[in-house]
Amino acid sequence: MERVPVSSSNVNSVGYDEDTSTLEIEFYSGTYHYYDVPRHVFEELVSSSSVGSYIHHHIKGSYSYEQV
Repeated sequence: MERVPVSSSNVNSVGYDEDTSTLEIEFYSGTYHYYDVPRHVFEELVSSSSVGSYIHHHIKGSYSYEQV
């Protein structure tokens, strides 16, 4: 999965797999896959003014995930 770098104190990069609707977030502390994430969530994340805040409010607790 190709990731794009983001400007964040906790996140290095994010990626999205269209075929599986998997969002990949590379935190500085580890990489996680979030499942069944709509593409618009990835697009909003990449364009948000605060990546960490967006993850906290819109992704964590909303999608199943695992550390990879």
